[in-house]
Amino acid sequence: MTLDDLRVFVAVCRAGSLSAVARDLSCTQSAVSQHVKRLERETGMSLLERQPRGVVPTDAGRILCDAAADGIAGLDLALRRLGDLANGESGSVRVRTGGTTVRHFMAEAIVDFRRRHPKVNLEFQTETSSRRCFDVLLAGNLDLAWITMGGPVRGIEQRPVLDLPWALATRADDPLATRPHIDASDLAGLRLVRLPPNSTSGAHLEASFAELGIRTGSDTSVADWDTALLLAELGLGHAVVPAVPSVPAQPTASASGDGPLRLIPIPSLPPVSVGWAVRRWDALPPLARAFADTVARSCAKKPIATSPSPRA
Repeated sequence: MTLDDLRVFVAVCRAGSLSAVARDLSCTQSAVSQHVKRLERETGMSLLERQPRGVVPTDAGRILCDAAADGIAGLDLALRRLGDLANGESGSVRVRTGGTTVRHFMAEAIVDFRRRHPKVNLEFQTETSSRRCFDVLLAGNLDLAWITMGGPVRGIEQRPVLDLPWALATRADDPLATRPHIDASDLAGLRLVRLPPNSTSGAHLEASFAELGIRTGSDTSVADWDTALLLAELGLGHAVVPAVPSVPAQPTASASGDGPLRLIPIPSLPPVSVGWAVRRWDALPPLARAFADTVARSCAKKPIATSPSPRA
């Protein structure tokens, strides 16, 4: 039994596919299978169960996968911390984020962090779902992930940083733009730009609508919050979005130059939380912890406000 055997086995359990792991490792499926077979010979137990669409771990396989994943992650962390000790302040911090996270939540923090740690390499990887961020964290290939908070995830610690209220994004020439706030019931029947259906924020919003008995329509779906804001700014639809810190409280000129964008609070919708996910906070490398704290402090300084309605 080797460390490579365990790494490959954990990857297979998470991917549910021998061929997918073979592609990731640039090797043959037979080579991946040999790692698994070696573990099965040494344990004397079947570790994977073949199914029509891939493989799943057996009861014995789950026990081994959980133990191996913890051990590998701990070893990888120890090696990185040893590297940080050897390199002083020239280590790296690996962050997984959504496509627009850096601009909305991290821009000022990155400048501050780089000023204090000029030799540290910040590695940002874009991800479209919290679920995938969790998978990468569990695989030990990541320090931090910025996510929209959902339910508990085994092996992951989540730390909220901000509660974001919901707002209706619309142009200033829209009849709704004169209101100081919008009730969720006022959204019934509106054709809203739909947030990504596989996103945690989109699921939060759909669940809130369902609980309140609100039905809305949608002609358009988008990949991120920024695109929803842009479409609203261009007058191509209304959008219900979290009020992020980087969106100014005052109206902004639209991209087309035809008018400003308004963000109108929807206080009857429960806010959505965003923040950090890690494997273990107490085992986080010092540089990664410093970056996480820098982002949290930066976010705390910025008021989250929606644009006031113009006076009649």
